[in-house]
Amino acid sequence: MSESFWLGGTYIKHEGGYEIILKSLNHYKKRLKTLGQSPELQNSAAMFASVLNQEARKTIPIIDGTIEKIHDILRGVKEYDSLYNDVKFLEKALSCYKSDIQKAQDTGNEYFVKLVGDMKAASNDIEPINTAKCKINTCI
Repeated sequence: MSESFWLGGTYIKHEGGYEIILKSLNHYKKRLKTLGQSPELQNSAAMFASVLNQEARKTIPIIDGTIEKIHDILRGVKEYDSLYNDVKFLEKALSCYKSDIQKAQDTGNEYFVKLVGDMKAASNDIEPINTAKCKINTCI
């Protein structure tokens, strides 16, 4: 990244992108904590579910660290480009949140509706999610 400038960091810190990213990270964490209740997982083999739950337990501390890094950036303790290497992880959290919103809307499944919470607010998050996914991948 030494030759280019990461516009995604400017979006996160100065354009309020941190809000949807933090919301998505918190949703992703909640999703992983309730993975065993997911209708998608309940139909899978017990061994597969066990592996997914183990991976979820490993991922939650990464989410917590990323959330803390964003808070440090907002407080001015760290530079926003310290998040550059986390772009793929941020995309994963944004995609998870968007996917769960769409599943809640399309299926009305109680698990997804409860996971997403306020459906109206979540529906309004689709566009900011798309914007965030685009902007965090932008370098000049």
